[in-house]
Amino acid sequence: MKSPCAALCALAMFAGSLAMAEERGPVTNLPLPRFVSMKASEGNVRRGPSLTHRIDWVFKRRDLPLEITAEHGHWRRVRDRDGAGGWVHYSLLSGTRTVIVEAEMVDLLSRPDPASMTVARLEAGVVARIDECARDWCRLQAGGYRGWVQKHHLWGVHPGEILE
Repeated sequence: MKSPCAALCALAMFAGSLAMAEERGPVTNLPLPRFVSMKASEGNVRRGPSLTHRIDWVFKRRDLPLEITAEHGHWRRVRDRDGAGGWVHYSLLSGTRTVIVEAEMVDLLSRPDPASMTVARLEAGVVARIDECARDWCRLQAGGYRGWVQKHHLWGVHPGEILE
């Protein structure tokens, strides 16, 4: 007969493995949630996943980072950094990764080191393309400049996410 501790330990391990299991989209089999960007300069955001659903608003910013939270056929439920969202046709989205600067003013640095040289300064709301992301830093392109920013200043990349 197993001890009560062994049974509890096995249950805790099972619960931990469930928590670590990554949810996958039923259409693409890609992770959910995940980040993408707006391919189009304008895109209707609908209340549901079809053309018959009402348009709630329109995203009007090319390269805007969005988070996909659900999939249904050719439709993706997305949200922006403010939590506003709805259903968008997949043809309006791109796998190109972008971020939006959330801090008031951020230094774009020559290396992923706070003591390195400042290449440029990015204001809140600037959208930048991601070149790569390490554990705590992302290398970005914005306004003809390229450099590193600490990840916690950005929306459009998950905290532990590594991009090469």
